[in-house]
Amino acid sequence: MTTPHPPAIAAIVHDSNSEPDALLAAFAARQLAAGHRVRGLVHLPHEPTANGKRMVLMDVTDPLSRYPISQALGPAACGCNLDPRGIADASGVLRRALQEQAELAIANRFGTLESTGQGMADELLALMMAGIPLLTAVKPAYLEAWREFTGGMAVELSADEATLQQWWAACLANREAAA
Repeated sequence: MTTPHPPAIAAIVHDSNSEPDALLAAFAARQLAAGHRVRGLVHLPHEPTANGKRMVLMDVTDPLSRYPISQALGPAACGCNLDPRGIADASGVLRRALQEQAELAIANRFGTLESTGQGMADELLALMMAGIPLLTAVKPAYLEAWREFTGGMAVELSADEATLQQWWAACLANREAAA
């Protein structure tokens, strides 16, 4: 009897009270320090501004490479301030993850844009199709869209280091068994 391989696609399911950004950044840093080819993006802490919050993504392999993904809409604005141009610029990091055959790709979120097939959806699909383990974060509001997007092939993780490490160890074991 063979044991099924753990899915190489995972999402940290979190609510607004448990933002996974610091967890993802620390996890990526530990795996890079261990010599793994980790590529991807993490959210930096939000910076409050007069026009709401400033959102910035950081390349996990180059902390100086930052991608602003919000736009100033003015003090009376109440809509989403995501900047499609910033998202497009940042998505290049995920395309490089594919080109460089990363051992692990981290995408900061599956959210508003990705749930409608926009944002970084194409890059996420390409990584999944290439069999590169993918780790992201999903809020409950987008969980059904995530499940549809992945065809039910993803695991849902809690936001803690032990769970991430267990998933990653299973991915590494699966890779070794396949080699």
